[in-house]
Amino acid sequence: MYDLAVIWDWIAFSVRWLHVITAMAWIGASFYFIALDLMLKPNPDLPKGAHGEEWEVHGGGFYHTVKYMVAPAQMPEHLTWHKWQSYTTWLSGAALLMIVYWVGGELFLLDPTKADLSLWQGIVISGGSLTIGWLAYDFLCKSKLGETPTLLMLILFAILVVMSWGYNQIFTGRAALLHLGAFTATIMTANVFFQIMPNQRIVVADLKAGRTPDAKYGKIAKLRSTHNNYLTLPVVFLMLSNHYPLAFGTEYAWIIASLIFLTGVTIRHYFNTLHRTGAGPNWTWPVTVGIMIVIAWLSSFSGLETYEESEARDMTPYEARFASADSFEDAYYAVVGNCSMCHGREPSWDGLRWPPKGVVLETEADVARHADQIYLQAGRSHAMPPPNAIQMDPQARAQIVAWYRDVTGGVSGGEG
Repeated sequence: MYDLAVIWDWIAFSVRWLHVITAMAWIGASFYFIALDLMLKPNPDLPKGAHGEEWEVHGGGFYHTVKYMVAPAQMPEHLTWHKWQSYTTWLSGAALLMIVYWVGGELFLLDPTKADLSLWQGIVISGGSLTIGWLAYDFLCKSKLGETPTLLMLILFAILVVMSWGYNQIFTGRAALLHLGAFTATIMTANVFFQIMPNQRIVVADLKAGRTPDAKYGKIAKLRSTHNNYLTLPVVFLMLSNHYPLAFGTEYAWIIASLIFLTGVTIRHYFNTLHRTGAGPNWTWPVTVGIMIVIAWLSSFSGLETYEESEARDMTPYEARFASADSFEDAYYAVVGNCSMCHGREPSWDGLRWPPKGVVLETEADVARHADQIYLQAGRSHAMPPPNAIQMDPQARAQIVAWYRDVTGGVSGGEG
């Protein structure tokens, strides 16, 4: 008998690993080139058309970089394109979103206490919102607003606030923040694919044909690249947020997600100014700390479904499937007896304000809803409960495994 749940979890882990690696490469390259661009110095001996130069030392050698604002006089024989980091980051992120939030949508995507949606409806909203976001943003950039970058950024921030609120009216808190990050990351990668790279190709084609490239193409690419630079840090926060219920499992998660974009602006403004002038504006740090204090305060308001609400509402089809199994009662008491001191709505374990990762295991609906994760964390592995918290006996683990396999027909692998 093969275990589909274990195989599927390893696939998710591998895709996440790829996503993190490529994101590091993309963000690192993006930050490096923004810093390099801001540190360029003029020199009367520079070649014709060159804007500035920068000398750097790294790895035991010296690097001399020269930037041409439009293009050099002729096409160089070798040209390195920086695009695959962005594309691979988005593609792996999209795959991960599908694995976790589409295939596992009954658990991670939909919140039955917020909206009565079928899984396919949630998936349509999930994927469709990413496309609509890019189209709206691209339209704004191509309008006259593109000539007033500050106003454009303010409008973009307003759109992000609306999206943050909207996602939280439909999805789980975890999915809402992740989708806001995916919404933003889609804009960033689409900037590279639909604007930055095509404009660069036009310039290269003009050089090869002996024509003088139009400076407007570089200007467009610069605007989109600057937007990406200011959006990067909030996206990283939102991608990490699913590990921290204080970020996603609170009543005001949508405000927390909105405020984090302001910290991205203040932090990047400091470093961008530092690279350009040699001294950053110190006022950005107390402002950033102040925003984070407000975020921490907002996180203290619980957004969890109450025990009474969980007991009163009808189970979802996924929950009912696992709760109706003959072996569910034994598994339920095994879980509640070993896990609820931490995974309760008000954890009794010292030092815990919220249940880890926002996972609550008290009512029958709670346990049935998290069947896949219980099976992997406490049945197939000994990850939970932590050995320094409680020693779960082998019989209890066996009851969890038997329950899960009863429901999945022996070939392990549920819907979530």
